[in-house]
Amino acid sequence: MAWQESLRLLKQGTNEIIGEEDLVEKLKRADSGGPPLRVKLGLDPTAPDIHIGHTVPLRKMREFQDLGHEAYLIIGDFTGRIGDPSQKSETRKQLTTEEVMQNARTYQEQFRKILDPEKTHLVFNSDWFSKWTPEEFLTLASKYTVARMLERDDFEQRYREGKPISILEFFYPLLQGYDSIAIKADVELGGTDQKFNLLVGRQLQKEYGQNPQALIMTPLLEGTDGVQKMSKSLNNYIGINETPGEIYGKTMSISDDLLKSYITLTTDLRGQKLDQYLADLENNKIPPLEAKKFLARRLVEMYHDQEAALKAEQEFTKVFSRGNLPEDIPEKEIDGEWLNENGEIRLVHLLSHLEMVNSNSEGRRLVKQGGVYIDEERVEDPNQAIKPQAGMIVRVGKRKFSRLK
Repeated sequence: MAWQESLRLLKQGTNEIIGEEDLVEKLKRADSGGPPLRVKLGLDPTAPDIHIGHTVPLRKMREFQDLGHEAYLIIGDFTGRIGDPSQKSETRKQLTTEEVMQNARTYQEQFRKILDPEKTHLVFNSDWFSKWTPEEFLTLASKYTVARMLERDDFEQRYREGKPISILEFFYPLLQGYDSIAIKADVELGGTDQKFNLLVGRQLQKEYGQNPQALIMTPLLEGTDGVQKMSKSLNNYIGINETPGEIYGKTMSISDDLLKSYITLTTDLRGQKLDQYLADLENNKIPPLEAKKFLARRLVEMYHDQEAALKAEQEFTKVFSRGNLPEDIPEKEIDGEWLNENGEIRLVHLLSHLEMVNSNSEGRRLVKQGGVYIDEERVEDPNQAIKPQAGMIVRVGKRKFSRLK
């Protein structure tokens, strides 16, 4: 593929490219028989699960792989102990080495669902940082000033508000930037919230005598609520390790306004096919409902398989379009220790015992919002006493069911 077409493809689904002229020169050299580009994406294993918001830069990396370039996935097992301060209003809690490594192992399994493992260089940045002497850390620290660090929005705001900023946090962008030097990166990928860190890497490469990397920043994916960035803590996420039914159902729940960005950023539709699909959606040639079904099928196929996508669609249609119950409702037995002397249990505790909510506070909120049903009858009091009976069906929202034994 000619470099012009490669550039056009790589621009799809991006928010900003810094050093585009550098990227063009690198693509030209590769197109003329030069070495493939070294494309870097750094990820700190600070949580065990990946959602489709995390996959946006990963999918861009896969595009580079498909164009013949080398993907360098930097697992920040060293920097992950500090924690990225990007968009944080306070100092992050440091993770233990055991927590970081456990999350890193889980990440590796999930990356295989997106990247070509045969073309992926998986590197841990402890490979170089754990061998550094104090002098090497001091040399790196001398390459950047406190004034430049305080240009960063989150640091500047915290400094103005008198909130603490640890010296350790200043090291984070420097260490992430040095990762680019260690692997001689030609391109670095990241979300828009990573702009400062990526720019530090570009500057440090110049300081260490390397050609500066081009920076490609991808948008931050909105969560299923259409309001805030996708986040597991906000419960507005679609996890790539979730069941086919959960992925399909959550996708079908998004608003029509999110369709364009979700199709662009989370699927493998690219080039003219993507342009044509979005044009047809814009011109109402494709109804929003059909586009949601397409998106939901595509996501399930990507993270499971085609058969799972077909089954999830059939189940969704059966349950939500025809008002039936799903066939595979999980069955659970209530531990007698949870029941009072009358054989009853408070609704909020029942939801927790059935693992249908993450906490009692979440259970109370869902009940008050009208999202909890017992045998398809809405229950509005989180403290209501429920007497469990065999066959009783508890539903939370539209997709979570549990049948009592």
